[in-house]
Amino acid sequence: MVKSPKVSVIIPIYNQAKFIDNAIESVLKQSYQDFEIIVINDGSTDHTEAMVKGFIDFRIRYICHKKNLCLSEARNTGIRASRGEYIALLDADDEFLPEKLDMQVKLLQNEPYDVGVVCAWSFNIDENGNYISKRCLPRKEGYIFEDLLSTNYMSVPALLIRRECFEKVGLFDSSLDGQEDWDMWIRIAKFYKFSLIKIPLAKRRIHPHRISYQLEKKVVTAKRIIKKHINELKIRRNIHSRHYFYIGRRYCYMGKTGIGRRFLYKAISLYPFYIYYYILVIFSLFGSKCFLCFLNILRFLRNKILKFINKNRKFVQNNS
Repeated sequence: MVKSPKVSVIIPIYNQAKFIDNAIESVLKQSYQDFEIIVINDGSTDHTEAMVKGFIDFRIRYICHKKNLCLSEARNTGIRASRGEYIALLDADDEFLPEKLDMQVKLLQNEPYDVGVVCAWSFNIDENGNYISKRCLPRKEGYIFEDLLSTNYMSVPALLIRRECFEKVGLFDSSLDGQEDWDMWIRIAKFYKFSLIKIPLAKRRIHPHRISYQLEKKVVTAKRIIKKHINELKIRRNIHSRHYFYIGRRYCYMGKTGIGRRFLYKAISLYPFYIYYYILVIFSLFGSKCFLCFLNILRFLRNKILKFINKNRKFVQNNS
């Protein structure tokens, strides 16, 4: 009988042949080697198949959908076909760092079974693989259900998940095209703790083709997230209001300030204690250009403040 691998790495791909080499290589170069790689070609029309079949390694399995379904369905195909005790998800344009599996497997093996996920930080890179920034999220661990119900700050390639989590909560919801990962973390966090390794263990590629950059789609799926988790949100008005705030802000980003204001008003009606909501409403009255200018100024000030805090924190640590 063939021994099952400890880790199954699921790589869905759709027309991203130029990145798949780096993704697969990043897994093959792991210091921890007890894994299988399952590549799911979700109906690609480029040379994805030739690129994947160019790798000669018995641990790589290739599955091809006859037509493009969606990212959720591709991930679900991989999970169903997997044999590992732990599941790692890697989008075709992202990469693992060499110690990722080793560090996360060791931690998860030593954690009690109420810990379902080990997460880590990540690096953001551009289309050419150049460093952009360090993503130091998440910051909390343990039972983080309410944090995840509020916002999605997980980096998909930086997670390692127990198989039993999927057996408990089900697979990815294919009706949530673009936010299916957020929905999954909410569902898992309802039953399991999350552990955290506070160093980057993956590279996350940032480019305009990522689903997360499609604001229209994010608005649609954000509304579906609210509808799906409405029972949990109804008893947490502050979190519920934040969802409407995010939708309103995105509409204003897209120049639809009138629609955006309606959602900002909904946020205020649910939780009228955030002054920031009122400020955004006021600036939205002056049109999208003024709104975006205001947000850019806020972002600039926030980054300056964060740099100042981090600089002083390091100074205190070095002199203590």
